[in-house]
Amino acid sequence: MKFSYVYILASRRNGTLYTGVTSDLVARIWQHREDVLPGFSRKYGCKQLVWFEVHDDIEAAIRKEKQIKRWRGAWK
Repeated sequence: MKFSYVYILASRRNGTLYTGVTSDLVARIWQHREDVLPGFSRKYGCKQLVWFEVHDDIEAAIRKEKQIKRWRGAWK
């Protein structure tokens, strides 16, 4: 069975949070830390994994990601 993950990264500098979904958590975190891909997490320096959750399928992980993105920063 292949798992999916929803995760939150933080910037040490200013506390900016990034929420994402992946099927390969280790590789995705490496991509964030090495600035492999352009985007929000690279722009704001979100490299520190602070939370993740495992899901049985990608649809469940995406639903959780959308739920988290609706939360205010104080709730995260």
